Amino acid sequence: MGWSPDDVPGWERLTVPVGAGDDVVTVVRAAPAAVAGTSGTDARPAVLLLHGYNDYVFQAHVADALGARGYACYGVDLRRCGRSTRPGQVPHFTTDLAEYRADLDAALDVVRGAGHPWVAVAGHSTGGLTGALWAAARRDAGGPDALVLNSPWLRLNGGRARRAWQAAVVGVVGRLAPLRVVERGGGSAYQRQLHVANGGRWTYDLGLKPPGGFPVRAGWLRAVVAGQRTVARGLRLEVPVLVCTSASGGPNRDDNPDLGRQDTVLDPAHTWRLAPRLGTDVTVVRIEDGVHDLSLSADGPRDRYLSAVLDWLDARASARR
Repeated sequence: MGWSPDDVPGWERLTVPVGAGDDVVTVVRAAPAAVAGTSGTDARPAVLLLHGYNDYVFQAHVADALGARGYACYGVDLRRCGRSTRPGQVPHFTTDLAEYRADLDAALDVVRGAGHPWVAVAGHSTGGLTGALWAAARRDAGGPDALVLNSPWLRLNGGRARRAWQAAVVGVVGRLAPLRVVERGGGSAYQRQLHVANGGRWTYDLGLKPPGGFPVRAGWLRAVVAGQRTVARGLRLEVPVLVCTSASGGPNRDDNPDLGRQDTVLDPAHTWRLAPRLGTDVTVVRIEDGVHDLSLSADGPRDRYLSAVLDWLDARASARR
């Protein structure tokens, strides 16, 4: 199967089988034909977007900003996530984040196969954690040239005692009953306020990114905790890493007056403390008034975030040319 039109206007999608059974990944890309060379290849540097939990890649405005600065933009929906979910599958479920290595290998093969000599992977939230772990596993060969992490989920929320209790409980339940629901979807003030239907700025498929979220299952959360422990021990990445977060965090409640100006999903302070453990070349940028997905912030903080990413990419990509 080749590329076909995607639901995001101007985008195309490619479905790639991975693993066993019905598992696939879906690679999307934005308008490549207009800049393709006479050889049919695209020699621009590229950025591969990687979604988080309860999410998929749809951010056309990010692709437009990248395109305006000379970057090709791709995205990947991992197996059982977003466009890649098949009937009968549990959305976003895995018991080991290492399972996604094959997905990212396949997506990167598609991007490099199109001719792009330099590729950065930009992961959001759980996608930031997954992308960093994959890059560490591919340290010697086959990984990205750079990482951009947008509010990566590097530690559970809460204080030390609460995190330890959560991890212990999830460790037992996740091993014995991996599909058990430990947190039901049902209401996220942050998610609700993003969509145009609730007065937000963004239009996206509510079936793929529901406001209430997909239920969180014990086996998946156990996999996340295991990945976070690996980060805490140090990944020793040698590729350059940009970590961007909101400048502040707050409660994920409708009565939070700063709901649209804070990360109300994760605590940015955890990320600031753990970022140096990612690798040898890590840059941390704090975005005033940014929300959890910095690319979905209000105009000002979103522009600051995109400018920070683009300027960093320009410096890193040009250094490799």
